[in-house]
Amino acid sequence: MAKTFCIANQKGGVGKTTTAVNLAAGLVAQRQRVLLVDLDPQGNATMGSGIDKSSIKSGVYHVLIGIASATEAIQFSKESGYSVLPANRDLAGAEVELVELEGREVRLKNALNELADQYDFILIDCPPALSLLTLNGLCAANGVVVPMQCEYFALEGLSDLVNTIKQVHANLNPDLKIIGLLRVMFDARVTLQQQVSEQLNIHFGDKVFKTIIPRNVRLAEAPSFGLPGIIFDRSSRGAQAYIDFAGEMVQRIKTM
Repeated sequence: MAKTFCIANQKGGVGKTTTAVNLAAGLVAQRQRVLLVDLDPQGNATMGSGIDKSSIKSGVYHVLIGIASATEAIQFSKESGYSVLPANRDLAGAEVELVELEGREVRLKNALNELADQYDFILIDCPPALSLLTLNGLCAANGVVVPMQCEYFALEGLSDLVNTIKQVHANLNPDLKIIGLLRVMFDARVTLQQQVSEQLNIHFGDKVFKTIIPRNVRLAEAPSFGLPGIIFDRSSRGAQAYIDFAGEMVQRIKTM
């Protein structure tokens, strides 16, 4: 039975997609069967996994509005080693179309239920907004992984996200909880980042993953080659950190 996790944060540019593709590749390295669901109309997770978003015949948009099954839309990325439910700009139109559909917030959950036995992990890369697409992701998930930069405004945004997760847990998905906070793009030379990191540990305790992802050029270069950083340059500091994070994730799931 697959464990389903959202990679979510309503702030943009905090490393959600980088975390999603590298966690997927890291879990494959741990011999897990992985499906990555791209819920962002920008399609960055699709491209970053080596799949051309412009050539998609059916993707997550078609699944959400009911004109294709998840099985029909999934593509396997040979380079990355995991399956992808891809997205492109078509998905932007789903927001409007979903409003009129029955069970609009559980469309993704219903589509993924049929795949539960085929994978160990299903990872959902959410868009940087608390939208109907993000709500579909949260309703389909067992838990949320929150990548965040150690900056003051990131703490502000985190409280909004935590409140949203609480509301979804209370009203729509009683299984939903925060799995953990992942500190990304971390630069130990910046005093403010160290201070915010300490604040996170004080307020959230064991919800903060021990692994810290450093700011790393090779991770930033990898998407332009259509590869996760772990595949692009396994020896880089960023890739090694994501490999450690995947191992920590597997261990954390065992204790859930």
